[in-house]
Amino acid sequence: MLTGTYVGLRAIERKDLTQLLEWRNKPELRLYFREYRELNTENQNIWFEKYVMQDSNTRMFAIIELETNELIGACGLCYIDWVNRNADFSIYIGKNNLYIDDKYAVDAGKVMEQYGFEELNLHRLWAEIYSIDKNKIVFFEKLCFIKEGYFKDTHWTHGEWVDSIYYAKINNSKEAEYYEKIR
Repeated sequence: MLTGTYVGLRAIERKDLTQLLEWRNKPELRLYFREYRELNTENQNIWFEKYVMQDSNTRMFAIIELETNELIGACGLCYIDWVNRNADFSIYIGKNNLYIDDKYAVDAGKVMEQYGFEELNLHRLWAEIYSIDKNKIVFFEKLCFIKEGYFKDTHWTHGEWVDSIYYAKINNSKEAEYYEKIR
C-alpha cells in the first residue's frame, strides 16, 4: 500500500466494486466524469477486468482512510504513454459526497503524484477536467499543476456546453522553476 498522511492507496479489489459503482452513479458526481451514463454491474465488472486487472497502461487504486481502513474513493493514472512517459491523472472521493476535498483528495493526489514520478518514472501528469468542475480546478492548483489550455464546448451537460480544461505537471526541476516564475 502507498501511504500519505490521511490515506492509503491500495489495489482495487472485487469487493470494492459495488461501493465504487454506487459512487460513480451519483448524478452529482457523475456530472464531472467522462462516462456520463449510469453504469450497471456488468459495466463495472468489464472495467475492472479490462482496465484494472489487465491493462498495462492503467494503474488504478482504492483510496482508504488510514484511521478506519475504510474505502473512501478511487484514483489512478490512465492512458499511460510509456514511450513519452505521461499519464492522465484521475481521482474522486465518494464517501459523504466529498468528491474533491482539502484533506483526503489532496493527500491522495500527493501520493499519486509521487508514485507516478518516482515509481513509474513518468515525466508528465495531466488531467482533462470540465470548466464546471470548480473543486478540481482548485485541487490541481493546490498540487501546483499548471493550466495548459482548454478546448471549447467539449461536454454537453444540463442543457449547455462546457469547456475542457487541461492541467499538467512536469517532473523536472528546471520546468518547475519556470512554472513557478510564471504563476
